[in-house]
Amino acid sequence: MSSPTQSSNDAPLLSPGLRAMLWSALAFSVMSAMVKMAGSRIPSAEIAIFRGAITLVISGVMIWRAKISPWGKDTRWLLVRGLLGCIGLHCYYFALTELPLAEATVIQFLNPVLVAALAPFALGEKPGPRDVLGTLAGFAGVLLIARPSTIFGAHEEGDVVLSSAGVIVGLLGALVSALVYLVVRRLKDEDARVVVFQLPLLVIPLTLPIAWPIWVWPEGSEWLVLLGVGVATQIGQVKMTEALQQETAARATAVSFAQVAFAMGFAVLVFHEIPTPLTWLGALLVFAGTLLVARSPTKQG
Repeated sequence: MSSPTQSSNDAPLLSPGLRAMLWSALAFSVMSAMVKMAGSRIPSAEIAIFRGAITLVISGVMIWRAKISPWGKDTRWLLVRGLLGCIGLHCYYFALTELPLAEATVIQFLNPVLVAALAPFALGEKPGPRDVLGTLAGFAGVLLIARPSTIFGAHEEGDVVLSSAGVIVGLLGALVSALVYLVVRRLKDEDARVVVFQLPLLVIPLTLPIAWPIWVWPEGSEWLVLLGVGVATQIGQVKMTEALQQETAARATAVSFAQVAFAMGFAVLVFHEIPTPLTWLGALLVFAGTLLVARSPTKQG
């Protein structure tokens, strides 16, 4: 018969909630790679429409098979989550069009830091020392991977001045994304499939007026890529929701930094972009930060 100490030592490295967030990070990395493929010809707003339509159908079927109400228990906060999700999506896309990819990436991945800062006030969840250190390590890793010229200096002569609108909207998107995480954490008693189902109900009608005037019909394999965007988004959203329902907001969102490291793998395998030594160091920091947060004891006030 094993002792309590042995049982504790045999505990899994990652809790189910943090494993779910890692799956979410991987799924969102796949989604980002496919968005990059489709975005060479198809407008980003149109990709958001297809993504929303596919996740709406998949979530609807899952809800119908489970024989649960698609409207959930807390309609007010589900509506807030949907509105914030829609705003955050378009802010991030706008930042990507106005800013270099490195700057837009760093700004977007401020959201786990913002979650860690806001969670004690919004949810009464107190981050421990490992949570703080892990979050800072993860963000430092993101900086090393992206290496924005505003922090590391100009990469080459003639770098353009950043768009003020892009920076402001990008920061707004990071803040809104942080608020989405906090709201989803608040909705921990809702079925994850319902939370995911509610988002495209707002994204599609609110995005259609933007997408329709610049609509480009997909051709050939682009249909499969858009289908992949929707399926990967569905997996990522469901796993993210499950993670936030089981873990504190700060711990779960810190683990989401792993998405950047996963993206490096796709950059090599799909787009043949070879990471620099600083990029590999950044990935190591991301995983170290993820491990610190994963092994941190949960504290709630």
